[in-house]
Amino acid sequence: MSLHIPFDNSYATLPSGFFSRLDPTPVKDAQMLAWNEKLAAELGIEGTDPTVFAGSRVPDGAAPLAQLYAGHQFGSYNPQLGDGRAILLGEVVDTHGERRDIQLKGSGPTPYSRMGDGRAWLGPVLREYVVSEAMHALGIPTTRALAAVATGEPVYREQGALPGAVLTRVASSHLRVGTFQIFAHRGQIDELRTLADYAIARHHPDADGPMGLLSAVCAAQAELVAGWMSVGFIHGVMNTDNCTISGETIDYGPCAFMDAFHEGRVFSSIDQMGRYAFGNQPRIAVWNMAQLATALIQLFDDKDQAVKDATAIVHAMPQQLEDAWLHRFGAKLGLADVTADDQPLIEDLLNLMQADGADFTNTFAALHTDAARDQFTDRDAFDTWAQRWSQRGPAVDLMQRTNPRIIPRNHRIETMIEAAVSGDMVPFERLMSALATPYDVHSDFDDLRRPPTQAEIVPATFCGT
Repeated sequence: MSLHIPFDNSYATLPSGFFSRLDPTPVKDAQMLAWNEKLAAELGIEGTDPTVFAGSRVPDGAAPLAQLYAGHQFGSYNPQLGDGRAILLGEVVDTHGERRDIQLKGSGPTPYSRMGDGRAWLGPVLREYVVSEAMHALGIPTTRALAAVATGEPVYREQGALPGAVLTRVASSHLRVGTFQIFAHRGQIDELRTLADYAIARHHPDADGPMGLLSAVCAAQAELVAGWMSVGFIHGVMNTDNCTISGETIDYGPCAFMDAFHEGRVFSSIDQMGRYAFGNQPRIAVWNMAQLATALIQLFDDKDQAVKDATAIVHAMPQQLEDAWLHRFGAKLGLADVTADDQPLIEDLLNLMQADGADFTNTFAALHTDAARDQFTDRDAFDTWAQRWSQRGPAVDLMQRTNPRIIPRNHRIETMIEAAVSGDMVPFERLMSALATPYDVHSDFDDLRRPPTQAEIVPATFCGT
């Protein structure tokens, strides 16, 4: 069946300084590895064609381009980044009336590649496919994976020659804090105003001007980060170029879900100082919003008043984060009527988990059963805590809806990638099947719920660029 994508492009109508127009680089031998049929139907896509999703053929109606942006990377400002290995094919309006980007990752060099080859190897492509779809199934805002295609070409990295692949990513948009930063940094106020108007119309139509936009993005990011923490997720690279205006999770590079709980857990091999550790994520979210505020302030004639207004919005965000965190973790304990008085109860459990190295996911999933205490070495301490908790009358049905039984564990992802490199996609398919319904009980997937043994622990993850 021939491929039809109902493109309806808007970003391509913005001034040329927002992007560079170019086609993806064709590949040697496009072979479809994974195709998200349900998402394709949601996007109104009919048929499929691996040559399109590998970048070898530009479909009718596409307007391929690489987006320009800047960003703070580990706290240091980089004045120009941009899509160095990605091409936005275009946009569609899905069956829910929502506008969505369709982007190819690993589609060849662009003007923003900074000496890179613009390609991706199979491992990071399948990691993002699995983790982004798992995040969607968990109910947390995220980009989606539409397709993974093998290129038939090697990609050369420190490990040597690796099989190349292209990921098709779907997002509400790819607008980032860094998209605003580059125009503010350059003093291009007209472009900055055009971008703000576009972002408001596309993502936050109820926002009243740039300050309303800042407020809306702060609220979306607060909910997002609380969602991450409620499932033990560590993003790994919360740079401002990886922080979306829509409030979606984006760029699954050195990310991971925790096994044993620890506030200071870091997975990214390049995060030597723990800037983006699990427990630091709320603080970094606020920091990122302060950078967005700094950019948006440039749109106002009265800078002093703008600074005051933006400061008040950003300073309100820690409370937003705390409220969202309390709501999420209260639900994990079955407390539909959670209040600030319950915060010590939640924190005491997390402290017990950290002291005993209890598995984050399995502990919460078992809380309503006698098996929960098996996660702890100091069972007397847990029993004392559980007695306090039971007095709050936790609702089991709420806990079952908010505590996943299965997550994409790091060691399982690595095993899946190793198999895929050797040509075996069965572990990938099985993992995808299990993660599609993470809150359900599936005894067939009990092995995927098991934490890693000491020998199976994957201590660090990599960007894979």
